[in-house]
Amino acid sequence: MTKKKYIVISVVIILISIIALIGASYALLTMTIEGDKEITLTAGILKVDFSEGDNISIENSAPMSDKEGLQTTPYTFTVTNTGNINAYYHVSLEEDSNNTLSNSNLKMKITGNNGYDSGVIRVSDYGIGSFEIIGEDVLEPSDTVTYTLYMWLDEDAGNEAQGTIYQSKIVVTSYDREQNSPNAPMLDEGMIPVTYDGSNWVKADRTNINNSWYNYNDLMWANAVTVSESTRSTYKSAAVGTVVNMDDIETMWVWIPRYSYTIGSEDGTNYYGKQGTFLDTTPTQALPGEIDVKFVSENTKDRGSAKYIVSEGISDDSWYTPDAFTFGDEELRGIWVGKFETSSSNPNEEDGGGNTTELDPMIKPNVTSWRGINVSNAFNVSLKMNNNGNRYGIESTTDTHMMKNSEWALVAYLTQSKYGKLGNSNFTGANKEIYVNKSNDLITGCSYGAPSNSNTDYGCQYQYNVEINGTGASTTGNIYGIYDMSGGDWEYVMANYNDVVGESGFTSMPDAKYYDKYTSNNINTACDGNICLSHNLLETKKWYNDFHTLVSEEYPWLANGGSCIQDNTNAGIYAISRTLNKGAARDSTFRLVATIR
Repeated sequence: MTKKKYIVISVVIILISIIALIGASYALLTMTIEGDKEITLTAGILKVDFSEGDNISIENSAPMSDKEGLQTTPYTFTVTNTGNINAYYHVSLEEDSNNTLSNSNLKMKITGNNGYDSGVIRVSDYGIGSFEIIGEDVLEPSDTVTYTLYMWLDEDAGNEAQGTIYQSKIVVTSYDREQNSPNAPMLDEGMIPVTYDGSNWVKADRTNINNSWYNYNDLMWANAVTVSESTRSTYKSAAVGTVVNMDDIETMWVWIPRYSYTIGSEDGTNYYGKQGTFLDTTPTQALPGEIDVKFVSENTKDRGSAKYIVSEGISDDSWYTPDAFTFGDEELRGIWVGKFETSSSNPNEEDGGGNTTELDPMIKPNVTSWRGINVSNAFNVSLKMNNNGNRYGIESTTDTHMMKNSEWALVAYLTQSKYGKLGNSNFTGANKEIYVNKSNDLITGCSYGAPSNSNTDYGCQYQYNVEINGTGASTTGNIYGIYDMSGGDWEYVMANYNDVVGESGFTSMPDAKYYDKYTSNNINTACDGNICLSHNLLETKKWYNDFHTLVSEEYPWLANGGSCIQDNTNAGIYAISRTLNKGAARDSTFRLVATIR
């Protein structure tokens, strides 16, 4: 929860007056957005300038299409952080109680020069009365963001709109942010927020009113999708609650907010996490306990020990912010992770795609994963989502790439926290471990219904949306988590020994931000002579008795997750192997990650 200050800033009045025309079959719109020139208001450390200048007045304009609405003169306002600490805020629209025009007849779009873009939204999709149009955002000291607002009468508005009035005002609210509140997901223009209604994925309210899109305390991780080009505009303008058909979905994503972590020891020797409220027994390597996690802003980068003794409690220098939240020289608010193992645009091809870059990546359940592809081709396929004019609607501010080992670890550690499957009360004891995918057809999202590593091969015994038996294979134990991280195929990750390309298909290594470089095959010195905290190498070695080997000069590439149909001892989210990751292995696949600037 957040502690609202509610000191602000509400000067901009949006006035829409609908005037009847004798003999007309359509409504005529007079819209005035009022704001005095150079108005400056200060609330706490936030300053808001409503400095559009002269009032905007759009008269004698009929109801219009979205394209026409986006060509009208917008209103702009600027938010500045005048203090020396981070300023958290949201932007709301407060409607006049005397309005006679339903906001279902109005559309709007709001953008920011920080990359924010609401897309075209029917105003009623946000709510009625007072509602957020921009959820939580943050400004660093001295930073400024300028927002641009378009609003117009929908072309479908009929005569019932004549003679009515709509008025509202923009309100910018600053507030104290609770320390452990997760960073709100950053959506690319091509992404649509979704939630599950029990039968279907439906369009979610991106403002997350009443925790309707995500709630990490309740193990409801934020999900988003991209859809086919032919349906994208329809879904972007559709109302909240609209079913997003699986046939239209091309990729599915789950948001991992930035956090810091620390791992406890019950005996002062073995760091297997704390027993806490989630285990009935003392944590062991075979049945580890809770990893402590706190959500942090992109301005926090803890560099503590990443461990503590439970009886002594957590100190300030116990926390460590995972390396994967730093992408090149950029500190991230979070990352999007592919919800399933990657499949191809033609999953009926041999090996679900094979060793080619001619096909496009997809992320969907109940299809064959893309196998038989070497590391280089998997890497290049992942970058295709960044190409100009890509089929997914992904913009240049987003970087999609093949998952690194350190990014895999982000998911593994959060899973073993109170925000992941460990904290799901539907599972006890050994069932806290992620259930394995034992599909001998290598179908994405499948579950055996247990964490068993028995060597019997099965088809897709339980699909991903089957409660408990199916959802137990996700990182949350419910449908909102990430799948195929235990069993299924081994997954190539961008993790390499000392820039040795081996049989990967690379002729030289890519930009350093795209892979984890391990300079030694000694687990204690692999990161430039140091222990690799946050990389799922030493801290969580063989948790749940998962298989573990490290890269070497002979086998310079890493794979994660395990394949229970190959070896009945190595499936699991903490499983690491070097042996299957030299060339284009038929039982190895890969996963995508997206970062948004």
